[in-house]
Amino acid sequence: MSPPIISVDEITKQFRNGTRALNGLTLAIPAGTVYGLLGPNGAGKTTLIRILATLLRPDGGTARVAGYDVMREPARVRERIGLAGQFAAVDDHLTGRENIAMIGRLYGLPRREAIRRAAEVVDRIHLAEAADRQVKTYSGGMRRRIDLAASLIGRPEVLFLDEPTTGVDPASRQDLWHLVRDLAAEGTTVLLTTQYLEEADQLADRIAVIDHGRLLTEGTATELKDRTGGAVVELDLPAQQRPAALNVLQPLAPRHDRDRDRIVLPAPDGAPTLRHALRLLDRAGLAPTDAALHRPTLDDVFLTLTRHDRRDLAGRSA
Repeated sequence: MSPPIISVDEITKQFRNGTRALNGLTLAIPAGTVYGLLGPNGAGKTTLIRILATLLRPDGGTARVAGYDVMREPARVRERIGLAGQFAAVDDHLTGRENIAMIGRLYGLPRREAIRRAAEVVDRIHLAEAADRQVKTYSGGMRRRIDLAASLIGRPEVLFLDEPTTGVDPASRQDLWHLVRDLAAEGTTVLLTTQYLEEADQLADRIAVIDHGRLLTEGTATELKDRTGGAVVELDLPAQQRPAALNVLQPLAPRHDRDRDRIVLPAPDGAPTLRHALRLLDRAGLAPTDAALHRPTLDDVFLTLTRHDRRDLAGRSA
């Protein structure tokens, strides 16, 4: 197997206020993939992106991007990466095209080459009609697309996208998703941080879930869902019927999910478990107001892992 294009080995980072943003994080990201980094606010996602983009030095551990050490060879790393942060870093008084060309000049491109490449990426992001208007006239989604276009002008091997669709409308989000897929298909490695679980599910070839600067789990979306558990049956009954239902359903190992106020049954057989549960309830004269067969989603993975992580941390600090 070829070496990973991004490797992170026992990276740590603590800020002056005592916040430990990264706590021995280790990752290996294959080339040409979209890799999703999931985690709640404060999990360490943006800190990791800043370290990999050579904007922040870690306290310990090592990290390499495209074969170069981010601390010892930062200039080499910067030649090979693009970065679009959480907020569109564009000049409102320049046109979209001028913003992109300006970033090309900062990459060291000659003026003509910067203009030529700016035209290429404007076409690529489908903003040719708006490219010669001042950015202050753009919508939020258009500003994000210009920011992403600017990160592409250097033709990066690795593209870091830090919550790229935050605050954009659903149509613009779909446009950005299509662009990310196109980039990956052409061989660009994309490291994507997001709090939108659907975004990771739609785009990422592999996903890492982190919290408190530590890796909780890693794998494909399907692998993560399978680790969380198999399919379940969810039943919603009137409160007064719930104790009787839990008793009737004892052979199926029911539990009361207090967060959603529903009865949940493991359903390794899928639909037959749902049918069996409904028959048992019907014989007892109990009628659920809602019944569904539910496979785990990334929401389930995320909530299960981060809840357990926070309980573990509370236990260790007690």
